[in-house]
Amino acid sequence: MVRAISLLKAFSSDRPALSVAQLCEEVGLTRTTGHRLLSALESEDLVARDSADGAYRLGPGVIALGAQALRDHDLRTVVQPDLEALADETGETATLEILAGNQMLILSEVKGRHLVTVAPELGTMWPIHTTSTGKAVLATLPPERRRELLRPPLRSFTQSTITDIDALLEEVDAVAHLGYAAASGEIESGAAAVAAALLDARGNALGAISLGGPVSRLTEERIAELGAILQSTAARLSRRLDIRIQ
Repeated sequence: MVRAISLLKAFSSDRPALSVAQLCEEVGLTRTTGHRLLSALESEDLVARDSADGAYRLGPGVIALGAQALRDHDLRTVVQPDLEALADETGETATLEILAGNQMLILSEVKGRHLVTVAPELGTMWPIHTTSTGKAVLATLPPERRRELLRPPLRSFTQSTITDIDALLEEVDAVAHLGYAAASGEIESGAAAVAAALLDARGNALGAISLGGPVSRLTEERIAELGAILQSTAARLSRRLDIRIQ
């Protein structure tokens, strides 16, 4: 079962389709074992095989399970009212994201009221180095854990994506002192976001909340303003979440 789960976890937003050879190499399986496990996963609709090139993708069964998990996640239940309040107060799109492997998963989102906005999608995952939420979470972690999550090569999505690990770690250090993180045009040109981490009483990151919009609206002054709002909200939520978890 562990090996089958490892096969499912090998897929990511930047590698949505993988061949049998790629999957076996990633997980460390023989081709025979890989074929057997993939056949079992395919029979349960957890993976789907492309008849054209033979590559595998996550199947509808995984999507259904993921959707159920998103609906039932306790963190989302607690944070959702504050996301709605943030979107209403600022007009920007608010999200709740959690760390999943070395990526940030959008657990919940509330769209802003502006006509021109960003469009995050529930359940989407992005590499941790590309997002404001990822930087916010990284800033709460010890140095060795940061480097574990930032294994080279870091994928570049735009010209603004930070792929130099030392440069990224320097920015993360600054985030730890500032209290909020920002990303501008690093996943998609023209889109920007600000985020603050949610912490338990021991300082462990439970996730992060963010506000996002077009770079034309999220100027340096606006980013600082939203950062202060997110810091205040994150602090309040962290206290509430810690009580809830206990």
